Parts: sequence; C-alpha cells; structure tokens
Amino acid sequence: MSSKRNKFQNKNTRKFKNSKTNRNCERTLAESAAQLAISSNSSDSSDSSDNEDLGQPPKYPVAMWDLNQCDPKKCSGRKLARHGLITNLKLGQRFPGLVLTPVGVNCVSPADRQIIESSGLAVVDCSWAKLEETPFDRMKTPHPRLLPFLVAANPINYGKPCQLSCVEAIAAAMYIVGHKQEAKWYLNKFSWGHSFLELNDTLLEKYSNCTTSAEILEAQNAYLKEAQDEKLQNKARRDWPTSSSGSESDDEAESTECDDKLLRKSNIDIQ
Repeated sequence: MSSKRNKFQNKNTRKFKNSKTNRNCERTLAESAAQLAISSNSSDSSDSSDNEDLGQPPKYPVAMWDLNQCDPKKCSGRKLARHGLITNLKLGQRFPGLVLTPVGVNCVSPADRQIIESSGLAVVDCSWAKLEETPFDRMKTPHPRLLPFLVAANPINYGKPCQLSCVEAIAAAMYIVGHKQEAKWYLNKFSWGHSFLELNDTLLEKYSNCTTSAEILEAQNAYLKEAQDEKLQNKARRDWPTSSSGSESDDEAESTECDDKLLRKSNIDIQ
C-alpha cells in the first residue's frame, strides 16, 4: 500500500514539475519573442537609416560618352563603368533622355524630372582642358542641358567652380530634379563623394526648390551676387582703419606736431 502511495505521489510530483517547466518554457519563449520583436524593430529602424544614408539606385538608365581624354585611374566615369553603374555610349549613338553637355542651352531643372524618369540621364565624360577637341555634334540628344554654378569636390579640381567630375555632374542633376537618394547612391561609391553635397548644400537645395530653368538661373545669379557683395564687404573691412588705430594715428600726429614746435623753439633759443 505504501509503495502504491509513493508511486502516486511521485507521479503527481512529475506532473507538477512538468507543468511548471512548461509554464517556464512558455514564459521564456514569450519573453524571447518580445525581445526579438524589439530587436527586429530596432534593426529595421537602423537598416532604414543606413539605407537612407547610402541612398538608392535609380530606376532609369544612366549613360555616358567616354572620349578617353581623362586619366583612367582618376576618372570617376570609368570607375562607375567598371562597377556596372553606367552604360557606355558610342560616338554617333543617340540618347533619348537628358544629356549634361557644355553645348546645352538651358539649365537642368525640376521640370526635367519626367524626362529623366522616362528616358534616362547621360553625361559627356571629357577633359575640361580639351573641350575644343570634343566632337559634341556626334553626341545626339533631344534634351541637352547645362548645370548651374556648383563647386567641385573631386580630388583633381577641389574647390574650383563648375569643373565637376562625371559622377558629380550626374549626382547634381539627380539632386536638382528631386532624386536625392539616387544622387547619394552614386556619390557614396567615392570616399570624397559626401564632400560634394556638403560644399554645395545651400545651392543644391535652392536649385531643387525651383521649378523652371529660368528660376534656376535667378537663384544662381542671386547667390553669386550675394557672394560677391560679401567678398567686397570683407575686403572693405580689411582696408578700413579701426577706431583704435585711428585714435592712435591722431595721437601720434599730435605728438609729432608738438615735437616739431619744441624743436623749432629750441632752435630759436639756441640762435
């Protein structure tokens, strides 16, 4: 009888332990699931932030005419081509989208967004020192465009106005028409790419808030006039005497005049 009671008690004890263990497991799984959910949300948020910083690839074609005028090791267009991020066009080949070229008439503007989205964006990759030798007439497009005033950040022409590299030109056009994430995506392929956006942050925002090419030119000219006025003011400040220096000059002049009078008086007395 005693042995039967012990077996019954042991059996109940095992059941109790099993149920307790199951509840603990359920609690642990619930806590783990909650933690995973938190981690997943945090990870998603982090990934979203990282993706925003890295930008995103465009959904339209990006191309260039490479005239082999630049150093292959330094050419940003060649690097994009090596990574399959840009398509090479042949001379005489027509590109249906917007083309950034020195022979353009109008500036690229947000009004060109539809052209780029539907037909793509291309650039003429040539040397700034060999513009006269470049056969622009063999690069056909219905939408030639110029870029407005911007400052280069590439290592070769850093700080020089308008002398942008291939990738800077592409990114600038994308940014101006409202494709800012696509612009970041291209610039992030270069260690110095972020500097281009930092140097031109004010201008790019002004241009992207315009509507037409005419407004782009107005924004550009207003910026250049403001910069010129500020430069002239700074130069004038350097040329103007300060109040302290003016006072010192007056005191020095008065002292010199007194010395001259004393000297003349002493000469009279000696004579």
